[in-house]
Amino acid sequence: MANLRTAVDSQFWDQPISSSQTLEGCAYSIPGDPFPLEVTRASKALRVQQLSVLGNGFPLGTIPSFSPTSTKDLGSFSLQSLFLKLATSNSWLGLIGQFRPKKLISSIKGEFTNADEFEWPAFKDVAKHVFDKSIYSLGLFSQISLSSSSVLLSTERHGDKRRPRYKMMLWHELPDHDITLEAAWPGLFLDHKGKYWDVPESISLDMSSLPSESGFQYRIGVHKNGGHPQPVNTLNGEVPCALMPGLCAKAAFSYEKRKDFWRQKDKVDDTAVKTDKGKVWHPSFDMRLREPHSAISGIIGGTSVAWFGGSESSPSTESHVDMDTSIGTKKRSPLNANLFGSVCYTFQHGRFTKLYGDLTRVDARLDICSASAVAKRVFNIFRRSSFSNADNPLSSPKLSLILQQQVAGPIMVRVDSKFSLGSSSGKQGPHVEDLICSLSYSLRLLRSGKVVAWYSPKRKEGMVELRLFEF
Repeated sequence: MANLRTAVDSQFWDQPISSSQTLEGCAYSIPGDPFPLEVTRASKALRVQQLSVLGNGFPLGTIPSFSPTSTKDLGSFSLQSLFLKLATSNSWLGLIGQFRPKKLISSIKGEFTNADEFEWPAFKDVAKHVFDKSIYSLGLFSQISLSSSSVLLSTERHGDKRRPRYKMMLWHELPDHDITLEAAWPGLFLDHKGKYWDVPESISLDMSSLPSESGFQYRIGVHKNGGHPQPVNTLNGEVPCALMPGLCAKAAFSYEKRKDFWRQKDKVDDTAVKTDKGKVWHPSFDMRLREPHSAISGIIGGTSVAWFGGSESSPSTESHVDMDTSIGTKKRSPLNANLFGSVCYTFQHGRFTKLYGDLTRVDARLDICSASAVAKRVFNIFRRSSFSNADNPLSSPKLSLILQQQVAGPIMVRVDSKFSLGSSSGKQGPHVEDLICSLSYSLRLLRSGKVVAWYSPKRKEGMVELRLFEF
């Protein structure tokens, strides 16, 4: 079943999105934007932990990734590796390095192409290019775990950037709640158009209730933005209102329900194979995909928001950015309340135990990101008003489709797509808003773990991840 928790988590500032822009491997979605694709949710395993495992299966322990840069000569292709890992029973320290080979290769090629013969000065120039700091990045990560709390500290420095990144996260478990404190300087956010934004200071404190049998859950949080957001790798754009300076208090609740039309329960005989030595048990490559079924689920919830400080709009933003940068903003309401909802249908054939043709799965999810925006658009249509609400990305329902197909053994291909059912941003009628393709290799020993390689044409980036306990 597609994760309906995306509808609630995307209302806050700390929903991680997989991204190769940072060595941490994630950015954050922006509250007030349409719900992101399910596959974009960042892995539950930290990047250091991922590289520690993935390095065993790649040459020299280097993991490839793609991410656009501000300068084209650096290229999008990069290689990551875990240089250092120190671990104890309740803490660890890791050092991640990244190398972009395109600029180095083109620079060395240029040196020897322009040189008349292989002379010593040419080799000296090559050494200069090797030590060019713009092609390297380093990240230091550490975590300390106590009985019911965990602290993560990290810093990373990219050679082509002027400022380093710092981050602190604190998790604390209560009997019925989880508390998260997170601070980043700067915080990296991804909007629905595929553009990244750096917020100089981003601090969040959230408390969420644990899932209950009734399906009811709530969450409250406080968030502070400091400084004026800056676009990453672009020179223009409209600043999302949720990223403008100010202090925000937010509360959300949701009620989730699901129903199976039919489901074939997992039995030992279904996964046992007869051999000369008797029956041998072959479990599913992924325990979360072991039961064929057809089901429907839904979630409905509401949010209330109050902003303090800052300004409703920021016409002075342009004075805080470079002269070549063009940034616009919209007005931000100091008080707001809204309803949202999602309904999802899932069909799965096969148990994912055989080598071929044992898994076909389809998930279709309809999202209403903002009930007020949709109602306003419908009202204007019936009134035949000249006012159009098409520029509001929340005014059109979104349809997300997830197609998964076994290729051979534990290898599976997956396509996530999102459609807007109305006109928006200059596009008339239903249209595709986002598409991500991925190829995964399930690790049976981890019960529900897999190595995933994904690529996003919209963001022009991709990476290899280790994911645990995801459908």
